[in-house]
Amino acid sequence: MFFDLNELCTGRQLGEIFEMVDSYFWLLIVSYLIGSISSAVIICKALGLPDPRTQGSKNPGATNVLRLGGKKTAAFVLLFDGLKGAFPVFIVDYHGFGLIALTLTALCAFLGHIFPVFFRFRGGKGVATYLGGLIAINFLAGLIFSLIWLLVAKVLKISSLAALIATALSPFYFYLITGDLKSTLIIGLISLLIFYTHRGNIKRLINKDEDVIQS
Repeated sequence: MFFDLNELCTGRQLGEIFEMVDSYFWLLIVSYLIGSISSAVIICKALGLPDPRTQGSKNPGATNVLRLGGKKTAAFVLLFDGLKGAFPVFIVDYHGFGLIALTLTALCAFLGHIFPVFFRFRGGKGVATYLGGLIAINFLAGLIFSLIWLLVAKVLKISSLAALIATALSPFYFYLITGDLKSTLIIGLISLLIFYTHRGNIKRLINKDEDVIQS
């Protein structure tokens, strides 16, 4: 996975491998903890705005913050949520781990966002954190996600539907770009979890009650 098994010849090499695995385990923990930092809650509190978990859709994400604090505040939340996904991946990439390790790291940061240990496991829906991780793993895959989201949002005027379509397609173009099935399965797992966090949105879409993007 991270090394060539044919090279496991000496005790020293085994020691180096165990040290690498141990280091990566702690990097995964750190990734989850970084993901657990709720940008929406912290930024709203700093600006004297209501707790997004108690107002509007009660979701600590950029879309709900847009309702509570306007476009600039929502943009900051979107940026920091994206960085939560990207920064841990960059750290793991810097340490020389491969593609599977990078996608697992993105998964841990994503799990931290939707189940944050610092905020009683009440997190956001994870799209921005996923996108940040995706950009850090493979810039082209992240760019395609962004373009699909923007195009669908522009045409259909529904943010959640744009996010769901971009998410649903992401495992396919990720595999076409990387050719790595194991990493794609992890991307597919994140995509399924995003559909889970958007179950309320999906119900409103079916009932044609979902909010549209205001010009």
